[in-house]
Amino acid sequence: MSPVPDLPRKPSSLSTSHQHHMNNKTQKSKMNESILRQHSNNCTIDIFGFFPQTLQGADIVSTSDPDRKYRVFMPDFFDGSPANISWYPPQTEEHQQNLSQFFQTRAPPPNTLPRIPGVLEEANKLAPGGAGFKSWGMMGYCWGGKITSLAAGRDSLFRAAVQCHPAMVDPKDAESVTIPMALLASMDEEVDVIEQYKKNLKVPNLVQTWPTQIHGWMAARGDLANPEVKKEYENGYKTVLAFFHEHM
Repeated sequence: MSPVPDLPRKPSSLSTSHQHHMNNKTQKSKMNESILRQHSNNCTIDIFGFFPQTLQGADIVSTSDPDRKYRVFMPDFFDGSPANISWYPPQTEEHQQNLSQFFQTRAPPPNTLPRIPGVLEEANKLAPGGAGFKSWGMMGYCWGGKITSLAAGRDSLFRAAVQCHPAMVDPKDAESVTIPMALLASMDEEVDVIEQYKKNLKVPNLVQTWPTQIHGWMAARGDLANPEVKKEYENGYKTVLAFFHEHM
């Protein structure tokens, strides 16, 4: 796996694609594409939107497996208005109120899950020949981890899924997961909850904790100017790539 360049930078093959929508059909579903390479496909989700660290992660997943290349999409489920990263972790009562309101009004999972089939339908039109991609993986950060867990249930549209430092982890959700699942936890997730989630999984799985890393280290909150964080960021994505390589 090639090393991750220092931030800030414009991610390779991402300098403009995340700033606009590719065509009218894509615009309707607010799809953003990271790179035009294909084997299977991956869909990545983060509540804070399109931060450089997350876009670099999409680049890594897309290009760093020597045996296969993925086409990675980042759907904009918040229609251009993601959560403000300054709200987390909340430092004031106002931050807490803003974050709570966002989760209650913009980010309830029941509002997002029905949109996923439409996202994949639009993305599949971009496959060569328009016949669709042969398989899909899903990767969610923080809030996206919850969406990923729920979207991995019965009749899932995905072949494998990864949660990175997930929020709202519920061990009961694991009982319904029907596809291979990886969960990469940070030091901030509850240890007993993560352990019970793993126990309840009935599918091939990988559950691993990064005890020195904060919630968000693989996405918007990852301080890649810190050599230790950068190292574990790279290790996290190596783990993701190995899991997708095995199960997709």
